[in-house]
Amino acid sequence: MAGTGIITGEDGKDRCFWHGNLLEYQRYHDQEWGRPVIDDIRLFEKICLEGFQSGLSWLTILRKRENFRAAFADFDFEKVAEFGEADIERCLGDAGIIRHRGKIVSTINNARRAIELRQEFGSLARYFWSHEPSAEERPAFVDYPTLVANPTTPVSVRISKDLKKRGWTFVGPTTVYAFMQAMGLVNDHIEGCYCRKEVEAMRSALVRP
Repeated sequence: MAGTGIITGEDGKDRCFWHGNLLEYQRYHDQEWGRPVIDDIRLFEKICLEGFQSGLSWLTILRKRENFRAAFADFDFEKVAEFGEADIERCLGDAGIIRHRGKIVSTINNARRAIELRQEFGSLARYFWSHEPSAEERPAFVDYPTLVANPTTPVSVRISKDLKKRGWTFVGPTTVYAFMQAMGLVNDHIEGCYCRKEVEAMRSALVRP
């Protein structure tokens, strides 16, 4: 459907455009993206991987996700917080991940900050979901032009600023908004995508932390 941001798969289902009908990417779109997450480990994993994704495609990160999980103790931030120089060197030598020293160091730093955040709020989920946008802060209609025009939002800017004040790194507003989209804090499946109603139903049924 030209210009709508919707593409039709071989199964006849209409979906958001961005997965390009690549099977593994389509599976991520259908089964994960936008479905609300309240598990602290998965929230931490995602915000870290969004940091690694900066400047790259998400598909690149998705294909390396299991390698990242192996390298970073399945993103158990209690364990990652204990990483030292030997772990940094190990990660830099791991061809299965993105070997960027700054982003590796950032993940370890953010694990330590995540522990602090949990101590203050009780859980990462409670912190992030406390920033869920209100209906008034959301577009009335989620279509392709709206998404393209808004890679950040006032809420993602606020979260980014707050995280940075708390010492987090690689958490710019664009990275934070991509995290919000993926973790279901917003439903940015385009109108016409078959997943949109499913995700909205999950969000409606969700017990917020």
